[in-house]
Amino acid sequence: MARYTGPKSKIARKFGEAIFGDDKAFEKKNYPPGQHGNNRRRGKKSEYAIQLEEKQKAKYTYGILERQFRNLFAQANRSKGVTGEVLLQLCESRLDNVVYRMGIAPSRSAARQLVSHRHITVNGSLVNIPSYSLKAGDVVGVREKSKSLQSIEESLSSNSSVYEWISWNADKKEGTFVAVPERLQIPENIKEQLIVELYSK
Repeated sequence: MARYTGPKSKIARKFGEAIFGDDKAFEKKNYPPGQHGNNRRRGKKSEYAIQLEEKQKAKYTYGILERQFRNLFAQANRSKGVTGEVLLQLCESRLDNVVYRMGIAPSRSAARQLVSHRHITVNGSLVNIPSYSLKAGDVVGVREKSKSLQSIEESLSSNSSVYEWISWNADKKEGTFVAVPERLQIPENIKEQLIVELYSK
């Protein structure tokens, strides 16, 4: 899989926000990367450039490759709802994202690794596909043998995020994907309409 493995701070600086979570390097240099990064006299971006940047930001945020992202857009476009909102809802319904939201992992990339390494169950069955799409009512848990993993313990103890569309049982180390989140419940700073305009050309 041709996944980005380079410095995340550089990507965050490109978009002007810490899209991968807390980032001390980004806080020190919150201007674009490169030799002239701190020089504010930059040309005005074209409409296409703005739309493309928003799509790239969404892809990097959720850790999704171009083909997968395009397939998600096609699925959202076929749905009855507002395409941009449905696109983000599909991203939020991915197993790796929900594992991250539940606090089992400190980042989406760490969540993806936990899923791939067979530490996560859905409705009691092992699932090792990070892009697995959850449905309302699905129960996501940590595999019995993996409940004592230090990385999971540390992530759960430091997690303070609460989402209305997810419930969590600390004793069982499992949570329920209660419902697909509404747009207002998704905290990501993504202008999804720009992505729709880009793909609709």
